[in-house]
Amino acid sequence: MQISKIILYDEPTVPEIKLESLKKFLKETFPITIETRKNFFDSGDEKMYEKIAQTRIFDLKKPFTPHMPAKNDMLIEIQNKDMSNLEEMTLYDGYELQKNVLGQIPINEMNFETLHIILTNKLTCTFDENDFRYHARALIGSNPAIISTTGIIEAPAKPKKYYLELMTNFSNDKIDEIKKKYAGEFLEYHDSRLSEIVEGYLLQAIFYHETGEAFCNQNHCRLFNAHWQKDLLYSQIENKQFCAKHQNILKKFQN
Repeated sequence: MQISKIILYDEPTVPEIKLESLKKFLKETFPITIETRKNFFDSGDEKMYEKIAQTRIFDLKKPFTPHMPAKNDMLIEIQNKDMSNLEEMTLYDGYELQKNVLGQIPINEMNFETLHIILTNKLTCTFDENDFRYHARALIGSNPAIISTTGIIEAPAKPKKYYLELMTNFSNDKIDEIKKKYAGEFLEYHDSRLSEIVEGYLLQAIFYHETGEAFCNQNHCRLFNAHWQKDLLYSQIENKQFCAKHQNILKKFQN
């Protein structure tokens, strides 16, 4: 492997993610050094909060426009709230966020041999020129790589029947009833399965850094880019295997 060290940053608002377990998983999978650190966005540096707030998205149908953050935007960054308790989510341009994060990493730690992987509850999105709108993303690859715990829940779609039933039932009681009906078929906030799911995104971040390809088109592979929750749960929970191609690549990494 070209990577000799991974620095993994925690997200304290998602206690279901077991950082030490993820560290153990990576050490058992790759012959490299794994270091864990506290939340990347909990530095207390107001300049960093300002830069992060600058990456907020205000129009889902227009490409990113640079802007100066308001005081309320800064407050959101400082508080680092649990996204599951928010009625309205804050959206971030994934590439702009990545660029600003890169500027906060010490120069001596920024090299190809050291991969920074940042877990965050911030909902990262990228603008798609094909349909001219932003889409939620679970992974922003490269170095530093950003894994959005909120993106894992919001980006892959839930069952079609779930959405159809929601469209015809608007009361809170009905919504809760529908959620219970489909319980287990998709990830929810503070889901006990999140840590296992994150393992797959860690693998995707590492493979992308090493090979330039993060995803696989085989839905039974842990590198599969799942657009549906059912596929995400199958590849990362039920199957938890690599396809033959990526298993061979993994063996080369391990030698």
